[in-house]
Amino acid sequence: MDYNQEQKQDRKTLLWAALAVLLLLNLVLVYFIYHEKQENVAKDEIITAKTEEVLFIKTKLDSISAELDVKIAEIQKLGGSVDSLVVLKERLEKDKRELKNANTYSAANYSKKIKSYETILSEKDSEITQLRQQLGVATSRNEELNQKVTGLESERQQLADSVTSYSVQNRELSEKVNIASALRAENLTVNALSSKGKESKGGKYRSKRIDKLKVNFQLGENAVAQQNNKEIYLRILDPDGAVLSDMATGSGSFMYNGQELIYSSKETVAFNNSRQSVDIFYGRGGIPLKDGKYSIEVYTEGFKIGQGEFTVK
Repeated sequence: MDYNQEQKQDRKTLLWAALAVLLLLNLVLVYFIYHEKQENVAKDEIITAKTEEVLFIKTKLDSISAELDVKIAEIQKLGGSVDSLVVLKERLEKDKRELKNANTYSAANYSKKIKSYETILSEKDSEITQLRQQLGVATSRNEELNQKVTGLESERQQLADSVTSYSVQNRELSEKVNIASALRAENLTVNALSSKGKESKGGKYRSKRIDKLKVNFQLGENAVAQQNNKEIYLRILDPDGAVLSDMATGSGSFMYNGQELIYSSKETVAFNNSRQSVDIFYGRGGIPLKDGKYSIEVYTEGFKIGQGEFTVK
């Protein structure tokens, strides 16, 4: 009986010992769980703080980047050099990319970089101010030069207008002199010559009695005209308006008012301003002239200087 009680007592003792061990283990487990939780909370706080720090730096770098773009654009507009700023911009973009790398990230280093960027931007503000002042001086000088150039342009235009006016006057005077120098074929007559050399007068001739036509006129006095050799062209137009011509016997062409005209015959005359008489002959070349009224036109030096007519019956 005593033995059985003693065994029960030992079992109780072992049970309480086991419970004590379990309780101790639970306490240890609770301690570790709590400690781990505290460490996780601390890590979360560190991560949160670091994230906020990185976000702040990124925002600062973005702001500096935008301001740098403004500075580059303004300095370019003012005519300054932006090479160093372009290099700085590339370096800034590289820093922004490396901000994501946790292995190389250092808040202290980025703080130094931000201060360096801000210092450079401040220096560029001074440079922009100087460029604006220089541009203001240049603009003032340009305005003065523009005023001078405008004055010179005005003078040049006045001079050009004067030259144009003189040119017009000279051209008009030259045209008047040219017109005044034009000769005049006066007292124009048309006679017919037979094959035997008999000359008929009166302006009306039978076709079968015409072997040649003789056109006679006097060159009127003209003190303005040059006394030199004059090429005088004779045109004989039949009743239908066709020009009598024979290239084999001396007919050809000449220019009048920009047009090419056929002439029947021509004569070179040494003009001496003495009302000299001029004869120009045209042979019909064996071709009979048809009945009707014929017109005579005389030209020289670009002018029509006389005209007349005769009749074939």
